[in-house]
Amino acid sequence: MSNIEQSLKEMMAIDGAIGAAIVDYGSGMALGVMGNTKALDLQIAAAGNTEVVRAKMRTIEQLALNDTIEDILITLSRQYHIIRPLSGRNGQGLFMYMALDRERANLALARHHLKRIEENAEV
Repeated sequence: MSNIEQSLKEMMAIDGAIGAAIVDYGSGMALGVMGNTKALDLQIAAAGNTEVVRAKMRTIEQLALNDTIEDILITLSRQYHIIRPLSGRNGQGLFMYMALDRERANLALARHHLKRIEENAEV
């Protein structure tokens, strides 16, 4: 089992990683961030993506889909942004956020690694 810092380190080890955060979507506050660029303000990204998660959860509820979000992918011209809510007992109300460089990342592998990290995360 890993803590927040360990999870962030594992996320940043994924090919193409630009930045990673673990975020409380109730408050929009990042519990931890890690990145290798000044071009991406992870605190602002955490707060902004909180709104994305909240909106999608409201929509699922309004549609009575009785389902959960595995991940949300936002594709930009030069980056992928992946949002993955934590499903474990200790992760309720939290999500992992990751930004990847499209030229260096393999999206399928990144999603696979995030799933594994999420399964082992203990926060």
